[in-house]
Amino acid sequence: MTNDISYTTEEIAKLLKISKLTVYELIKKGELPSYRVGKQMRVDAADLEAYKQRSRGTKVAEKPITTDSPLRPPSSSPQNGIRPVVITGQDISLDILAKHIEKNIPGVRPLRAYVGSLDSLISMYRGEADIVSTHLLDGDTGEYNLPYIRRLLVGSSYVVVNLLSRRAGFYVQQGNPHKLNGWADLGRPGLRLVNREKGSGARVLLDEQLRLHGIRPSELEGYGMEETNHIGVAGKVASGEADVGVGIEKAASIVGNVDFIPLIQERYDLVLLKKTENHDWIQAVLQILKSNALHQELSAISGYDLSLTGQILYEI
Repeated sequence: MTNDISYTTEEIAKLLKISKLTVYELIKKGELPSYRVGKQMRVDAADLEAYKQRSRGTKVAEKPITTDSPLRPPSSSPQNGIRPVVITGQDISLDILAKHIEKNIPGVRPLRAYVGSLDSLISMYRGEADIVSTHLLDGDTGEYNLPYIRRLLVGSSYVVVNLLSRRAGFYVQQGNPHKLNGWADLGRPGLRLVNREKGSGARVLLDEQLRLHGIRPSELEGYGMEETNHIGVAGKVASGEADVGVGIEKAASIVGNVDFIPLIQERYDLVLLKKTENHDWIQAVLQILKSNALHQELSAISGYDLSLTGQILYEI
């Protein structure tokens, strides 16, 4: 029966042919009633069908409540006093932060969207995300994040705060048989690269370094072979399907059978969109970022530099 069917946000995105962030925006507006099962947000089939009918301009009858309907937590719509907050990015530190937000800020429900840095900023510009993570290098200035944020969030009010710093560099096969030690080495003929998707911080880092070193992407074998996360890139190198990939140190230790060549310390920052209705929870998030509880949990993960964690870097 339809009443027994529910969908994840990923499934809703595929069915409606929209992005997952757009699904979250519909949930935030209360247009798609949702509830939580464990860490997953789910939408009942009847509520999805009702949304589709409303979008077509068709009058929809209220969904009947039957005695055999399963009990569920309240909808995440703002009308029920729950404020969904969409947090974008792929690092595990964001999952830890989301847990602390849910535990310490009443009335706020964090929703995680696993989106790359550039797409995260674009989603914030579109009003689809509340907290976005970014690690984008501007090759001309050597500065992380702020040049991109200023260009993309024109006309918006926001605060930029550091979450952590971490080392980025090359994944190479064990023993580094090709003796790769710097960005210029990528210009050697015959190297097989595995890349990240467009919009990711690692892809921007690679493209900026190729530009600065005068290396054309078309000269790199495998430039078009993309993985959607650091572990996928490290895995391709570990399996021998590629000679080199760009990513962060932590993924190398997770995958194993791959060496990591550190080349740059990247700053991983958060951008929080400032609106009148966001003021209270933004202040609470800033306090969490400075808390001993969060720092202790993040410090247990190798490869994180927390010396700037919680520091406001820019505000407008």
